[in-house]
Amino acid sequence: MRGCEKSGFSSARNNAGARNKAGLAAACIGALLLSACGGSVVPARKSAHRPPPKSRPAPPPVYSVNSPEYRQCRANLASLNAQYTPLPDRNYGEGCSAYGAVKLLNVGVPITNLGAMTCPLAEKFAGWARYGVAPAARLLLGSELVRIETMGTYSCRPIAGSSKLSEHAHSNAVDVSAFVLADGRRLTIQNDWNGSKEAREFLRVIRESACKRFRTVLSPDYNAAHYNHLHFDMGGKGIYCR
Repeated sequence: MRGCEKSGFSSARNNAGARNKAGLAAACIGALLLSACGGSVVPARKSAHRPPPKSRPAPPPVYSVNSPEYRQCRANLASLNAQYTPLPDRNYGEGCSAYGAVKLLNVGVPITNLGAMTCPLAEKFAGWARYGVAPAARLLLGSELVRIETMGTYSCRPIAGSSKLSEHAHSNAVDVSAFVLADGRRLTIQNDWNGSKEAREFLRVIRESACKRFRTVLSPDYNAAHYNHLHFDMGGKGIYCR
């Protein structure tokens, strides 16, 4: 500012006209605005009082071997006379896990290839085998059911053609491939889904029975990926049967 004042006095002595004084004053004001004669403009201080960040909701509790739901499920399995082994909770990484799981051994008949499966899935499977498949075999095929064959349960993998993890990755799905009867017959999904009239009727009746128990039931009628098995799982919120 002092420099601007010196320029004003010098100009007043050398140029007496009022027009020059006005021009000099305008120049000084412009210079002040551009901070050439004054200090730099100090920005307004931001408020130090910021609202606290919103707290994130706690993650939902994991269904585990320590939960009351698991204990109730085991009691339900016992009432079905199912033989099983309880399994410890496991986190396999990459989103894959086996929480609140069991290994079914026998549900009135033995089952092959079963690994870890969540207790609710095991409970539904035991009920389906005992009250759905066995009576249907007796009534529609005229023979007793002696074995159910599966393609397994737990598998850390995505849904075919998708990046989303399959329910198999959570031990929450089972794939059924065949049924063995006391008379020696072995009906497979691959060979008998469109086989004889009685085989077709039997396989579709047990699929409908499964649809009353599991949340998702997929058969060869769903897509080509299920040409050789019935997929059952307890994922999702609704019911899907195809």
